[in-house]
Order: sequence, then structure tokens, then C-alpha cells
Amino acid sequence: MNPAGYPPENVPLQGRYEGFDGQPGVSTVVQWTSVSVPPEPPSDHIIWSLCCFFYSNPCCLGLAALIFSIKARDRKVFGDMEGARHYGSTARCLNISATVLVSIMILIIIITVTTGYNYNYRG
Repeated sequence: MNPAGYPPENVPLQGRYEGFDGQPGVSTVVQWTSVSVPPEPPSDHIIWSLCCFFYSNPCCLGLAALIFSIKARDRKVFGDMEGARHYGSTARCLNISATVLVSIMILIIIITVTTGYNYNYRG
């Protein structure tokens, strides 16, 4: 119940407590409280997919990412968390691919314009 490295604290919730375990006159009743945190739902990356679709859509990767994001959101609504995780992972990979391709294209354009600008004014 407790994470490794964190010892549980024994604090009596009834009677007097002066900080010593086993002292006469102190209640030895210890009540434990456990909190169960539900797992985080899988991410569908819908905002990133919309940005890739509208602003950077090389080879229609933004459109494919948007479709998989919508499928992931639908699976999450129906309660199929494993399907939502699968579609969300695919959407994330497509978004990464689209972002990297657009970044490389912008870098190539900047380098081409910069080097072309320098060659035009040399001679």
C-alpha cells in the first residue's frame, strides 16, 4: 500500500498520544487509511493533431493523426481504454512525424534562402 522507501506512520487516533509507542495509558488502536487513485486515462492528443492538420500537414500525416485522435477519443468515451491507448499512441507517432518533417522543411528553406541571398550579392 505504501510506496517503497516510505514507511507507514503509526499514529493512534483515540486516546492520548505523546509520541512514544507502547506507553501505558495510550490507546494502541491504529486505523489505516488507504486511497486508491484511478489510473490516468489515455491521452488522445487531439489539440496537437488539430495543429498538425491545420498548420503542418505534410503527406497528409496531420489528417491521419486527427483521425486516430478522434478514434482514441471515441474509444475512451465507450470505456475501451486499451483501444484508446493504441489509437492515441498511433496519433502521437503521426504527430511527431508531421512535426519533424515540417521542422526539417522549414530548416531547409531557411538554409536555402540564406545561402542563396549571400551568393546573389557577391558578384
